[in-house]
Amino acid sequence: MMSAPHDVVFLLDVDNTLLDNDRFLADLKTRLTESFDDAMCARYFSILESLRLQIGYVDYLGALQCFRLDGINDPRMLSMSAFLLDYPFETLRYPSALAVIAHLQRWGPTVIVSDGDAVFQPRKIARAGFWDAVEGRVRIYVHKELMLDAIEKDFPARRYVMVDDKLRLLSIMKGVWGDRLTTVFPRQGHYALDAEALARYDPPDITIERIGDLLAEDFSAPASSTGPVAARSR
Repeated sequence: MMSAPHDVVFLLDVDNTLLDNDRFLADLKTRLTESFDDAMCARYFSILESLRLQIGYVDYLGALQCFRLDGINDPRMLSMSAFLLDYPFETLRYPSALAVIAHLQRWGPTVIVSDGDAVFQPRKIARAGFWDAVEGRVRIYVHKELMLDAIEKDFPARRYVMVDDKLRLLSIMKGVWGDRLTTVFPRQGHYALDAEALARYDPPDITIERIGDLLAEDFSAPASSTGPVAARSR
């Protein structure tokens, strides 16, 4: 039996929305360069990008498996897995990220909706403290913008709020859910600062400079409203 729908459910991306994934990438490049050299670092990221194009998401561990074939007898390769799996992602949380999750839960459930693999991405989310913050409401897909029916089935609501640093995904989801969806665009990370992408897609309902700005937002009106949300920036 399907549960009664919530007034509003908040869907939260992770990378460059709740935590600074660009900083993680910088640390990964530094570690690869220090452990190997610039050429090997470039090799890893070339594999990473090729794999992303094949499977549709960034697979750090899968790329490491392929990268390892270049030095199957090199013990330094094995240390890279520990670097990835034990990385202190709690240090990359954006200021007030956990407070924002608690703030949003005043109006409805918060759900982590991310793209990624089945090992590294959930570990990242747990290490950062987000898994517990949303009480285990975590979904990890290959293309979350194509999973709206599944999201709606698992978390039925009259309205949704999606917070994501990728304007393309917000635009696609808005095209499906229409006025039932309020899109929130934090201008954090390299995707959010891509001028070409910003010009290509419709503006979001709400633009914020940092995730902590959501602490000033009141979502009681969107939760009960049936009309469109006026676009605004904070």
